[in-house]
Amino acid sequence: MEQNQRSSRPLQHHPARSAVVDLFNLYLGVRNSRERSDDPTRESSNKMQKRVTALSRELPPRDEQFIMDFEQLQGQFQDQEQLRAVTESVLISLIVKCSSHAPQSEFLLFAIRSLCTIAYVKWDTFLSSLLSAVSSAEASSGQGTSAMAGVLSPGLSPSTVMPSSSIVVIPNSSNLHASHPTSPLSAIHAIGSPAQSATDQSASSNLSPLKACENSVIKIGHSVKGAAVSYLRQLSCRIILAGLETNLKPVTHAEIFQHIISWLVSWDQRPQGLDEADGMKALKLERPLHEWMHLCLEVIWTLVKEDKCRIPFYELLRSSLQFMDNIPDDEALFSIIMEIHRRRDMVAMHMQMLDQHLHCPTFATHRFLSQSYPTIAGESIANLRYSPITYPSVLGEPLHGEDLATSIPRGSLDWERAMRCLRHALRTTPSPDWWRRVLLVAPCYRTNVQASTPGAVFSPEMIGEAVADRTIELLKMTNSEIQCWQEWLLFADIFFFLMKSGCIDFLDFVDKLASRVAKNDQQILRTNHVTWLLAQIIRIEIVMNTLSSDPRKAETTRKIISFHKEDKSLDSNNISPQSILLEFISSSQTLRIWSLNTSVREYLNSDQLQKGQQIDEWWKQMTKGERMIDFMSLDDRSMGMFWVLSFTMAQPASDAVMNWFTSSGVTDLLPGSNVQPNDRIMMMRETCPLSMTLLSGLSINLCMKLAYQLEDAIFLGQAVPSIAIVETYVRLLLISPHSLFRLHFTTLTQRSPSILSKSGVSLLLLEILNYRLLPLYRYYGKSKALMYDVTKIVSMIKGKRGEHRLFRLAENLCMNLILSIRDFFLVKKELKGPTEFTETLNRITIISLAITIKTRGIAEVEHMLYLQSLLDQIMATSQHTWSENTLRYFPPLIRDYLLGRTDKRGQAIQTWQQAEITVIKQCTQLLSPSADPTYVVTYLSHSFPQHRQYLCAGAWMLLMKESINSTNLGRVLREFSPEEVTSNIYTMVDVLLHHIQIELQHGHPIQDLLSKAIANLVFFIWTHELLPLDILLLALIDRDDDPYALRLVISLLERPDLLQRIKMFCSYRSSPEHWLNNQPPKRTELQKALGNHLSWKERYPVFFDDIAARLLPVIPLIIYRLIENEATDIADRVLAFYSPLLIFHPLRFTFVRDILAYFYGHLPSKLIVRILKVLDISKIPFSESFPQLVGSSNSAICPPPDYFANLLLGLVNNVIPPLSSKSKSDSTDSSNNSGRQAFTKSQASPQSSTLNSSDGQKAFYQNQDPGSYTQLVLETAAIEILSLPASASQIVSSLVQIVVHVQPTLIQSSSGLQGMSSGLAQNSGLPNSPSGGSTETMSTNRSATSASGINSTNFVSRSGYSCQQLSCLMIQACGVLLAQLPPEFHMQLYSEASRIIKDCWWLTDSKRSPKELESVVGYALLDPSWASQDNTATAISNIVALLHSFFSNLPQEWLESTHTIIKHLRPVTSVAMLRIAFRIMGPLLPRLAFARPLFMKTLALLFNVLADVFGKNSQTSTPEASDITDLIDFLHHAVMYEGQGGPVQNTSKPKLEILTLCGKVMELLRPDVQHLFSHLRTDPSCSIYAATHPKIVQNPT
Repeated sequence: MEQNQRSSRPLQHHPARSAVVDLFNLYLGVRNSRERSDDPTRESSNKMQKRVTALSRELPPRDEQFIMDFEQLQGQFQDQEQLRAVTESVLISLIVKCSSHAPQSEFLLFAIRSLCTIAYVKWDTFLSSLLSAVSSAEASSGQGTSAMAGVLSPGLSPSTVMPSSSIVVIPNSSNLHASHPTSPLSAIHAIGSPAQSATDQSASSNLSPLKACENSVIKIGHSVKGAAVSYLRQLSCRIILAGLETNLKPVTHAEIFQHIISWLVSWDQRPQGLDEADGMKALKLERPLHEWMHLCLEVIWTLVKEDKCRIPFYELLRSSLQFMDNIPDDEALFSIIMEIHRRRDMVAMHMQMLDQHLHCPTFATHRFLSQSYPTIAGESIANLRYSPITYPSVLGEPLHGEDLATSIPRGSLDWERAMRCLRHALRTTPSPDWWRRVLLVAPCYRTNVQASTPGAVFSPEMIGEAVADRTIELLKMTNSEIQCWQEWLLFADIFFFLMKSGCIDFLDFVDKLASRVAKNDQQILRTNHVTWLLAQIIRIEIVMNTLSSDPRKAETTRKIISFHKEDKSLDSNNISPQSILLEFISSSQTLRIWSLNTSVREYLNSDQLQKGQQIDEWWKQMTKGERMIDFMSLDDRSMGMFWVLSFTMAQPASDAVMNWFTSSGVTDLLPGSNVQPNDRIMMMRETCPLSMTLLSGLSINLCMKLAYQLEDAIFLGQAVPSIAIVETYVRLLLISPHSLFRLHFTTLTQRSPSILSKSGVSLLLLEILNYRLLPLYRYYGKSKALMYDVTKIVSMIKGKRGEHRLFRLAENLCMNLILSIRDFFLVKKELKGPTEFTETLNRITIISLAITIKTRGIAEVEHMLYLQSLLDQIMATSQHTWSENTLRYFPPLIRDYLLGRTDKRGQAIQTWQQAEITVIKQCTQLLSPSADPTYVVTYLSHSFPQHRQYLCAGAWMLLMKESINSTNLGRVLREFSPEEVTSNIYTMVDVLLHHIQIELQHGHPIQDLLSKAIANLVFFIWTHELLPLDILLLALIDRDDDPYALRLVISLLERPDLLQRIKMFCSYRSSPEHWLNNQPPKRTELQKALGNHLSWKERYPVFFDDIAARLLPVIPLIIYRLIENEATDIADRVLAFYSPLLIFHPLRFTFVRDILAYFYGHLPSKLIVRILKVLDISKIPFSESFPQLVGSSNSAICPPPDYFANLLLGLVNNVIPPLSSKSKSDSTDSSNNSGRQAFTKSQASPQSSTLNSSDGQKAFYQNQDPGSYTQLVLETAAIEILSLPASASQIVSSLVQIVVHVQPTLIQSSSGLQGMSSGLAQNSGLPNSPSGGSTETMSTNRSATSASGINSTNFVSRSGYSCQQLSCLMIQACGVLLAQLPPEFHMQLYSEASRIIKDCWWLTDSKRSPKELESVVGYALLDPSWASQDNTATAISNIVALLHSFFSNLPQEWLESTHTIIKHLRPVTSVAMLRIAFRIMGPLLPRLAFARPLFMKTLALLFNVLADVFGKNSQTSTPEASDITDLIDFLHHAVMYEGQGGPVQNTSKPKLEILTLCGKVMELLRPDVQHLFSHLRTDPSCSIYAATHPKIVQNPT
């Protein structure tokens, strides 16, 4: 601005200015006598000037003389550039002054054209200055264009437009106050363009081009308003249209476009000081309104006209023109807005999946794939939110945010999708981590005013609505006499969690619930379940505050009391704990409310008071004297009364439980052989743990108190706790995973900062975590946090001498954690410096990442970016190299990284050989049978660290020749640090394998060598228990490229010593379901459980730890390594031996699923059956026919279609979120709609009888792996597919055929062929095309059974859905299932899908015209909701819907292969096929936009497909480019979406790299099509995006 002001100042006093002004005044008919008197000193010697001033004519000269006169004037001045600037300045000021005078306007237009014809005025700079002047004039008139900032097209903001050489600013007088009314859309489309400041205005008043203009402005004051602005715009548009007849620069086109759109959007802005009525009156009276608007529209059409394509039409799609609030009654404007809407809707269609409104995420996968980019502006990285659903924008982009969620109207499709997602979550109990990510604190509980949360997708109103719906749903199930006590318990856990988190507005929830109950005329309220539910939360602080101090407390209390249902007909012969609890709960709740608010005494009736007395009397009777409650012998009534007590008097109930554990007293723990006898340790005597049945009915409030007191006794008490009290504590956490979960390291250190340094506390905590709570942490999404905490312990003590027990336990827990994390993870919270893991953990991490990436893919873009750095971290401190056999099965991402590593084993052997003489000499002194015991201290003090790592290798070499002193060796190894022992094991393994090879070369029999090696290993492991077995086995399998390493492993595993230990371990723990064992636990002696090496110096007893249990993460890795080395028979044998042990593996279901996926196609059927037997088959929902199929000896046989159809129906009923409404024909009791899942599941399930209505709501502890019942069903289906003897090609073909023929099959199932025909007749209003009503698949009179091979009897009725709904859900289920399978299945899907599309009869019919084919494709694929609503599905639409469902569930890494489907479809030979290709890939855009290489690859592919039809060398008929305007708009949108990294904004600009790519690939296209993409280039001379791109403008080279 300052530069423009400086450049403008000389123009005001330039000597040519007065001459130019006089010349124009002459032709405009303006007298100059006054101006001469104002300036008597003006020079008058010039002949031209004399002629101009001397003549006094009534009429101005003819226009044709103007150029001659101007050329004469031009010759009088040497500085032509200055004269040109003066002329432009004068012209612009006259335009502003004279725009409302028709003849003068005509002359000015003529003059401008004439001056431009002789190239004296440059259109680009002139128009830019003109538009700036008009904006300033409008601003000063009170009808400013500050709103223009809100309507600028993305990438075309004023700051990026090329500055003009002469900016003319219209003056403001002291009487003229500029106002900048805000556009109605500014809040939505605000860009924040700089408004003219007061300083700028005051400065600009001195820069006015014409003194006369100043005087006139001052004189008329407010006259430049309304109509004057309209005339000014009208003249400006005529000038612009004249300029558009020439070749303007793209930057000028962009600036024109901005201003024109701004004028149209702000057409109804009122001048300052007018009220709305006056303003509208002024607008109606304004004659030139429609004229200037029509001219504006003419400018826009000229800009976007395809022959010149000065501006891409896409810019209109993202302009604010379509959002005008007050559209004038003008047909021309209405027409352009309608065209914008039409083309915008086409772009949005390409962005959305088919049946988009029916797509809802399932919680059957452990991952929640984000529907949008997770890096959300305004939210810290620590609180990134997952977007389970998003709401489509008008351009189809996925949107989210608290403001958006709050604005969604009730009853809309978006509202229904959100409610469907929440209801599904409340039924299926997903991870609490998911709830934490998606929920918000209700506004009424927010402590301070805070900005809305950008990542939110659910409003508090939605949450309250869903919870109320679930409450009513459970009431209806209860009234139907369905046993659903378990469902109530799980719901109460989530309800407590949500309420305590402040996510539910308590008052609003009570109101919603009361209104629903009233709507059902109280008939629904037959039991006290609602009262019990509210009693669970009544002690939460926000609830107590509401009931005691809120102004509406009396009304709320009355509603709560109204939920009471006094049941006086309790059957004394059928008393259950639940019935007792529900009978007394209203009394308990009312008494509690009374304690908060004494004014509610009126609501207490005598019956409730009497029940309160009964509770007191029962409690006094139970605790009479010194009696203690015997929890093992409680009858049902006593248990129910104790449950009631937990709601009424939590503290006495908690004390009673604690007394149960402490009443047996304590005993002294006998000292060990290596411990001083005066170290006295007290230990609680054992008792029975409390049963899950008893604990489940206790109030959550009591459970919280109890957990706190148990933690005190277990971790802070003086005595070692009993196993029973620890088991009870664990059971509490498992029963209420949402309410009671805590991060133990954080919680305990907050209570006592030094607690983990207390003897035994760390050991006990690690045992609880490793053997009891591992699945809970994974379910809660805290495995990584726990891993970081345990890693700190590992790194802290790995170099500390003698800390073997704690270290090995922590390391084993880390192994289990690393192998349990089924997603990408960082080994350190920051990607800096090497990992703190041990060598063993580094190797395990690589294996875990390989399994995860190969079987589940990398979920997020960031994870793929971090992978290289992560591998660098892991391998920075590791020298290990994996064998070729292992690398062969690794995913390419890891295999390619590891292939470049050099094997340093030969170098390690050389180092050993160099040190061997010294080491053997030291070992002889230390380990000879007659060695001096005092030499141990000498060795530890004086030996070099590089020699100490060879101690076990030296002992091995000595043991090959003679016996050694095991006592001294054991003492030294125990005094080593854990890290030194690990190093010794790995070195010893390398040395012994090398020694075997050397001895073989010397002619020794291999059998003798192996026998001797086994005997020596037994000496180390079993005879003297000198080394940890699990680490030795891992070291051996990591050398599987040695032919004898695995043979040694198998020999060790089959040793009777180990098998006996395994048998003993299994006998002590009769069942892996530890929560069911209510007998007094048995404690294994420390030395027997852990051996000499780990138990030395230790006295703290074991709880769950055992050498056998330490093998649980190791055995699966051995199986992996055996399969990699093609030793499948041996793997089968090992599994047979160790199946009894593996049933105690906390994640054995995951192990089975992952190993089947990792080695898919490489496992013999015999081994598959053996792997499946690791599972508890009776508790897995396998299909009925699955055992026969998997055991079939004929591998060529593919299961019948019925099998796959029933598998998909099982997923629809148990995995896919149920729809909120059924078909119209199924209009039975509407109360059943919300409870459809529970009522139909047992009927609809094709699987075994284990799938009953209660299975969907099994407690977490019953489904710890994989975590929930929905996950179990989906993973079971994946296991079935992976286990079938049929090939991936056969399986995918069968599934795809079901999808292709799903509608006719279901229609026949529902009502027969006649029903289908009548259904088609009802759709007679739809186009009569081959796609209508599935006639494509029925056209040959084939029955549904023959078409798909499905026996469809009652198939639809079993689901509870209409045919259309069920067909869509089955397609979604198929997509979800295929996305869980390895990439081999994906390749087959792409192949089969492309084959079906290309073979479709109406695409291959040569008689069909291109227009007809395109119409058919459009009918089948364009509207995302037709397939489900109008039964217009076709084979192609079903395939595309399947691909969309499949893509939406794929992890980011596996999206790399999605191009395969398009490659199979090429070469594309018609516009119809071209549309199919774009329709397939369109919805992927939001996922691909954040992975630039993949996005660029996809964009290039789409341009190549376009070139198949519209290329320079295309062999197809020559279609018109106008046929694909929607595809052109879509590609523009794709470029902008990627540039923004999310939904396109007004500031969005394309990335320079993308423009470069587009410029290259569009060379393949025909010139006429290239022309329509001309703006997607990096050439500023032809592209508005390049001309306004900051990088290109700053660096034009």
